[in-house]
Amino acid sequence: MKKIYKKTNCTAESLLLYAITDRRWLNGRSLTSVAEDALRGGSTFLQLREKDLDEEHFREEALSLKALCARYHVPFVLDDNVKLAKELDADGVHVGQSDMQASDVRALLGPDKILGVSAQTVEQALAAEKMGADYLGVGAVFATGSKADAKTIAKDTLKAICDAVSIPVIAIGGITADNVGELSGTGIAGISVISAIFAKKDPEASAKELRQKVLALLR
Repeated sequence: MKKIYKKTNCTAESLLLYAITDRRWLNGRSLTSVAEDALRGGSTFLQLREKDLDEEHFREEALSLKALCARYHVPFVLDDNVKLAKELDADGVHVGQSDMQASDVRALLGPDKILGVSAQTVEQALAAEKMGADYLGVGAVFATGSKADAKTIAKDTLKAICDAVSIPVIAIGGITADNVGELSGTGIAGISVISAIFAKKDPEASAKELRQKVLALLR
C-alpha cells in the first residue's frame, strides 16, 4: 500500500529519524544545544515533550526550538499542547490516546498543520487516520524507561498497523542502534527516539549512527 504524505513538510524523508526531547539527560547543557547536536547528526523531525515543565518555560523552549528547526528546515511539533502550537505557529502537534481526540485536534489546527497520533492497535490506527492524522507513532516496540506507562507491542502488531493504514508509521519505544535492525520488514517510515540521542554523551554521533542504520533498514 502506498503511504500518503499529506503535508509538504511531513514526508518520508522528514519521518526517518524523529527525535523527542528529554531534559533529564541535559547534564547542564541547554535543550536547544543538545537538540542542535541531534539535528546536526541527521535527525529529521523534532518534538518538544517535557511533561514536568511549567507552561512559561515550556513556551520559552518551544520558541527556541522552533527557530532552531526553521534553520535546519526540520518539522517541529509540540507534544499535546494544541493551544500553544497554534499560538506559536508550530508545524503541528502530537497527541496520545489519552489526550484530546484527534478529530478535535484537527478541527482546532486546521488542515495545513501536522497531526501525529500515538497508536498501539490496528483499531486505534484506523480511527486516527480517519480523524485526520498525518502520521502514527506506534509502540513501545521495545521496553523503554522514557515512558513509565508504555506497554510493548509485538512486531507482528506493528506490521499489521503499517499494512492497515495509508499514512506513514514511525516506531517508538526503546529503540537503539543495537536493536533497530529488528524492525526490518515491518513497513515503517522511520523511528522515533528519546534516550538513544538525548541520553548520549555525543548526541550528534548517536543521531548519525541511528540515521545510517535506519537508512539501511529501509533499503
